[in-house]
Amino acid sequence: MAKQNVAEQFVDILARAGVKRLYGVVGDSLNPVVDAVRRNSAIDWVHVRHEETAAFAAGAEAQITGKLTACAGSCGPGNLHLINGLYDAHRSMAPVLALASHIPSAEIGLGYFQETHPDRLFQECSHYSEMISHPKQMPRVLQTAIQHAVGQSGVSVITLPGDIADHPAPDKPVETALVTSRPTIRPGDTEIDKLVDLIDRAERVTLFCGSGTAGAHAEVMEFAEKVKSPVGHALRGKEWIQYDNKFDVGMSGLLGYGAAYEATHECDLLILLGTDFPYNAFLPDDVTIAQVDVRPERLGRRSKLDLAVWGDVKETLRCLTPRVKPKKNRRFLDKMLKKHADALEGVIKAYTRKVEKHIPIHPEYVASVLDDLAADDAVFTVDTGMCNVWAARYISPNGRRRIIGSFSHGSMANALPMAIGAQFTDRDRQVVSMSGDGGFTMLMGDFLTLVQHDLPVKVVLFNNSSLGMVELEMLVAGLPSYGTGNKNPDFAAVARACGAYGVRVEKPKDLAGALKAAFKHKGPALVDVVTDPNALSIPPKISAEMVTGFALSASKIVLDGGVGRMVQMARSNLRNVPRP
Repeated sequence: MAKQNVAEQFVDILARAGVKRLYGVVGDSLNPVVDAVRRNSAIDWVHVRHEETAAFAAGAEAQITGKLTACAGSCGPGNLHLINGLYDAHRSMAPVLALASHIPSAEIGLGYFQETHPDRLFQECSHYSEMISHPKQMPRVLQTAIQHAVGQSGVSVITLPGDIADHPAPDKPVETALVTSRPTIRPGDTEIDKLVDLIDRAERVTLFCGSGTAGAHAEVMEFAEKVKSPVGHALRGKEWIQYDNKFDVGMSGLLGYGAAYEATHECDLLILLGTDFPYNAFLPDDVTIAQVDVRPERLGRRSKLDLAVWGDVKETLRCLTPRVKPKKNRRFLDKMLKKHADALEGVIKAYTRKVEKHIPIHPEYVASVLDDLAADDAVFTVDTGMCNVWAARYISPNGRRRIIGSFSHGSMANALPMAIGAQFTDRDRQVVSMSGDGGFTMLMGDFLTLVQHDLPVKVVLFNNSSLGMVELEMLVAGLPSYGTGNKNPDFAAVARACGAYGVRVEKPKDLAGALKAAFKHKGPALVDVVTDPNALSIPPKISAEMVTGFALSASKIVLDGGVGRMVQMARSNLRNVPRP
């Protein structure tokens, strides 16, 4: 039996850690690793057209599965292309192992062709970034990288010179047991006691939830019922907490709606659950605040904090709920539910007014129809910009759907690459890329990846021929829009030329039929919807804070428009409010 080389040992360890795919673009310094993948039946090489796509795809797969994923880039420019997608994965707490192959080891430090220093370059977007300069390092260094990515929920980067990858592996490497899942973290009794005391003394409690409430929906609802608390959420908390929530008061932040802002400011005690919500202008500074988070470094960095609780949200609530005294007075909760319903009623008119006859098509209408027609377990990947707005306001979570975007890093062009990674996890699950024309064209080459791998991703293209969110930011700042227009082709024709299904929609009456046909198609499909570039309206009041970087100091509707099914949800919740 031939002796194993370092590349083969590397791939074997990845497979043992549960990695199913290695996303990347081949290159000479990667050749030993790619060849090792070719000969290993446990792992597949996914050929993409741009390494940034590889990193986004790996990050999306990790977010869907919760398991370690991997991507790779060849030396110099190849692995540099990974960096934006890795930043996104790292900030999304997605466990990703990135392989940055390197120039020949004897040439490092001598200005060789394509020389960079990836072990330094990736330090800011990873928990662990190390170079393997000798074959005997590889087993332990790779295992350490895996432990960092899984244990700390983020990115690890291994730099591997191509010549080292081709060297013989150590004869008898130590096979360390690999960590492939994270434990739950319970707060200490002292912190639980303090939190119980704060809750029992408060008359009005509000919960504000982020992505850290994943898997804790039942616990949050039970706790909210016991303390009669309104429940608001950040964008990343939407998919986990908005559905089946009779305490829902909407979303706060730049894309906010409903009464979440009022609920967080008019309470006695605000409890932040699993959220690293970045916009401190939306958080109060005159109420008592407790924060629960599994990442201790995030405690108190967004707002003043009266109590920091280090723990998993689900486990914390399991400890907390039995110990707090039930509250009988629900006046505050009912007041916030009514405010929420009234706020939604106030904006729904803009969506319903002649929307089915409006040409160009209202993007709100596109998102609403998409929400109605998409599968109950669909995965939506969402481009940064206006697509964030439409997803936040119109895509209805139900506990089975997923909504993934570059919500922390805020990168353009993320939706299509993320859809690739999401679709690879399950070819039978519906995956919808909500793409803007700006984001789509930035990495449009990887539409060919859908065709090459026959991935049945459905791209719904909100085509307003502009960088809509940037244009809005300029308008709010009192500046004329400049450099935001896009001269676009017929994207449906481009899709057909690539070998996929493509249809262009210019009239509202044709939208539902086009979406149904695309969803029915078994392969990749693109629906190019020509949307209204003027579907941007300024709030009725513009504050000084708005002019400086969109940092609102009051929860006003940033973008006027409808809110889809949420108004029905709010009306339904109002039935719980006792009538005088």
